[in-house]
Amino acid sequence: MARDCIRIVNMTFYGHHGVEESERELGGRFAIDVELYLDLEPAGRTDDLTKTIDYKAVYDLVRRMESSRRYQLLEALAHDVAESILTNFAVEKVVVRARKQSVPLGGLIDHTEVEIQRGRKIG
Repeated sequence: MARDCIRIVNMTFYGHHGVEESERELGGRFAIDVELYLDLEPAGRTDDLTKTIDYKAVYDLVRRMESSRRYQLLEALAHDVAESILTNFAVEKVVVRARKQSVPLGGLIDHTEVEIQRGRKIG
């Protein structure tokens, strides 16, 4: 497994996700981080974008995934982002963190967050 990692941190979007109807109506701020694990030695040696992952392409994919539907669960959003990254980019493993602010839990919190890890299936 590759130990090298590209991180894209705190991609922030305004989305209409949540279990409560009011959350889906009003919308709120969501943030997504991704960690992409792959061998970065070829890119480091050659300074060639084709030997690595284009950060803008990842951002564009995450933005499309976040806006493509209204999710009830952060878990489902993070899962779909991870699966889409594995499908579209040559990474061995991806970690996705999805955060939501203003969660109606009956008290003050900074945010809720889920983290999932997905890797290539071998076999």
